[in-house]
Amino acid sequence: MKVDGRVERGEQTRRLILRRAAEIASVEGLEGLSIGRLATELEVSKSGVFAHFGSKEELQLATVRAAAAIFVAQVVEPALTLPPGLARLESLLDGWLAYSENRTFPGGCFFYAVQAEFDARHGRVRDAIAKYGRQWTEYVRETIAAIPEVADPDQLAFELIAFLEMANAQSVLHDDPNAYSRARAAVRKGLAQAGTAASTTRR
Repeated sequence: MKVDGRVERGEQTRRLILRRAAEIASVEGLEGLSIGRLATELEVSKSGVFAHFGSKEELQLATVRAAAAIFVAQVVEPALTLPPGLARLESLLDGWLAYSENRTFPGGCFFYAVQAEFDARHGRVRDAIAKYGRQWTEYVRETIAAIPEVADPDQLAFELIAFLEMANAQSVLHDDPNAYSRARAAVRKGLAQAGTAASTTRR
């Protein structure tokens, strides 16, 4: 079936807008987005940008969804190529650190940035951000739960995610060149300790 050229161009423009919007939001927050600014930076008409989203809130929601899709493609999908177990978990954690360290978004982790902006607010944007945060935490927990040696997947998931987020924060705020290597060392130690603790409990 032949695709309408106008539709395809419209989708390309939408993807371009959302990518730039996610980049801006990772540094300045979702409140830093405006239809006028995006139109100017991307050299498209304001009416064209407005036609895609209709309101600032819809733009923010679409940006969150676009950032989530990029995160899944870079962090989650590569891990899914591995069988359940320790290798998948290590791939997942390494993928997150690479996503932040390589600045997929210029402000580091997109969700770390916007969670801090919206955590005490109410509304659809806050709910969308919270939903993706819960999904990530639950996926890490489920991945850990597939490893028989780990006795408490909930606790280990909490600790490992904290290591990742601390590396992101230290790198972004303090420009610490060692933040990610420290996080990788902490992750390895945490996994080793969890396995040792489980083995001791079973004796």
